[in-house]
Amino acid sequence: MTQKDPKLLIQPGPQLRQEMTTPVVMRDVWYALTPATLAGIWFFGLGAFLVLLASIAGAVLVEWFFSPQEKRRYFLGDGSAILTGWLLGLTLPPALPMWMAFIGGAVAIGLGKTIWGGLGGNLFNPALVGRAFLLATFPIAMTTWTAPGDFFSIPSSVFALPLMQGEVDALTQASPLGLMKFAHKETGFFDLLFGNTSGSLGETSGLLLILGGVYLWWRRDLDWRIPVGILAAAMVFSSILFLIDPDKYPGPIFSALSGGMLLGAIYMATDPVTSPLTPKGTWIFAIGIGLLVILIRVFGGFPEGMMYAILLMNAVTPLIDRYTQPRVFGRGLDSK
Repeated sequence: MTQKDPKLLIQPGPQLRQEMTTPVVMRDVWYALTPATLAGIWFFGLGAFLVLLASIAGAVLVEWFFSPQEKRRYFLGDGSAILTGWLLGLTLPPALPMWMAFIGGAVAIGLGKTIWGGLGGNLFNPALVGRAFLLATFPIAMTTWTAPGDFFSIPSSVFALPLMQGEVDALTQASPLGLMKFAHKETGFFDLLFGNTSGSLGETSGLLLILGGVYLWWRRDLDWRIPVGILAAAMVFSSILFLIDPDKYPGPIFSALSGGMLLGAIYMATDPVTSPLTPKGTWIFAIGIGLLVILIRVFGGFPEGMMYAILLMNAVTPLIDRYTQPRVFGRGLDSK
């Protein structure tokens, strides 16, 4: 007589398999960024595409070099290094020398991720660490913007030799934030919405960046409180300043669509590793970024402040998490 198979099978945990994994989330962000990236390449040409590739190459190479040999396939397969280099590339000038973009990608992974112990241990957004390094090291190259032009035209500065900067032979033009800060001239709404402006590769089409954010929200890859809180705080603060002096300060719509506001709010500040874990904490984090962005843009020395705002709030994220932890169920307020 044979014993029938039991209807209840006991297996080691976890019994419930989570479909959302790190590689899946990374690929979702790739898909969300692709339309805006293609739009930026279309506006700025093949030179911008080469800068983006150099940034990604620097990030991937350093990730490969510092990964344990037996785990290199896993470390590279999660897609985080590609995404870091991609995000960094979207914040760079389209005519930046490729060797600078490569160094930026290498620093983003080396100092922004690996030195902290790898994925999940970093305190600061790695892509913004790379950009901060480049801005401090090569300030002129990092603040030289080119106007949208011929798709097949590649500025000679892109191919500058290592440790050489090269002259930008494309038409240079102030970014919308630069025009607003130094000439008090606003860029048109539709130019900001569809991307016909100078600036970095990721400052092009605000509409496509928003649509990518909606896709990530639908896929449950980001906490909606962060982009909503950042945009709301920035628009409220800029509205107050606009009401005080509309000839000097930008309006709320311009503040939301210009510069790296959308790219930072949707794709960088929402990094789950460097943002708070609690709902209350995410609101504090987001509002802090929104206020700091406008404060730096209006009263600081740089036209843009998104990078500094996110990095500063990254630094206080552990403190925010510590003081916004919900009370353990069943314990009093004075319980430890």
